[in-house]
Amino acid sequence: MSVPLTEAQRRAWLRLARTPNVGPVTFAQLIVRFGTAEAALDALPRLVQRGGGDKARIPSNDEIDRELHALAKIGGRLLASCEPEFPRGLAAADPAPPVISALGHITLLQRETVAIVGARNASALGRRLAAALAKDLAESGFAVASGLARGIDTAAHEGALANGTVAVVAGGVDNIYPPENAALYERIRAEGCIISEMPLGKSPQARHFPRRNRIISGLSRGVVVVEASEGSGSLITANYALEQGREIFAVPGSPLDPRAKGTNRLIREGATLIECAHDVLTVLRPILGRDFTEPSASAPRSPTDSAAAEAEADRIRTQLEEALGPAPVEVDELVRQCNSTVSAVLSVLLELEVAGRLARHSGNRVSWA
Repeated sequence: MSVPLTEAQRRAWLRLARTPNVGPVTFAQLIVRFGTAEAALDALPRLVQRGGGDKARIPSNDEIDRELHALAKIGGRLLASCEPEFPRGLAAADPAPPVISALGHITLLQRETVAIVGARNASALGRRLAAALAKDLAESGFAVASGLARGIDTAAHEGALANGTVAVVAGGVDNIYPPENAALYERIRAEGCIISEMPLGKSPQARHFPRRNRIISGLSRGVVVVEASEGSGSLITANYALEQGREIFAVPGSPLDPRAKGTNRLIREGATLIECAHDVLTVLRPILGRDFTEPSASAPRSPTDSAAAEAEADRIRTQLEEALGPAPVEVDELVRQCNSTVSAVLSVLLELEVAGRLARHSGNRVSWA
């Protein structure tokens, strides 16, 4: 249920979200286990110690106040995943990003949204089609989301700008990337909305882009891929959309063009072939207004804190650590190998992660960090 946070709760929520080794999965488990961000922050030092770490590096209240003040100074807002203004589709993601920063018209985040993504080295025809699709979809009442990258993303934002576009960026919302899109960034800031889950001032790094892509798909009822080579970021966005139960649309292209390899494969694997906005609207209109749901729970919830759960976690800790390795393994497999409860296994994994010793991977898999 969506609930507004008090200022004190907002600071605690952000402190927990900005704590190293607390990603979206761990954040969600901590809130379920301890009930509030404040209680989770109090418990973190003990959890890090139990997981074999040295010290919990929790941001101070002063650090959080500086981030909130700097965001407010540029006209931005922080939205927590438990609050009513947080985008519905993103709140339903499993797990949701704990917080996003937003610049511009945040009311756009309440609209039904379609994502348009594609190649950075897009063809002239691909860019023209992306702009036309975006314009027609925005005129039909949708917000159009994309990643502010070169090529198809840029064309999609430009096409939708007059009627509503959302740019999801990989760095902080104050970081303009790529630099040649500075003018477009300013126009979106004035007329659309820019969002990110990264802290203010953060420069985009390679590992941030998949997280950005997951937000793009999570916002949206459907993802349109215009041009995409094999292994491209656009296909990562499509894969996230598939995991999230979103509709996937693809524009076909010539088999001789490497930029069509990815889109043509998506169509072979079941994506809806489209040529115009009407093709997208035909699929999406019947499902508008429905709740967003994930097709499966990719991140099992953590148990409530109890002496019994901790005792069982201590019993299996050595066995579980021996079962982990550098290659990702499914959590369900660890439960079977340890012949224990899901609650106990999740407790140990949570402690290992906040201690910086565990890495999480897609498909509910984990490995040594």
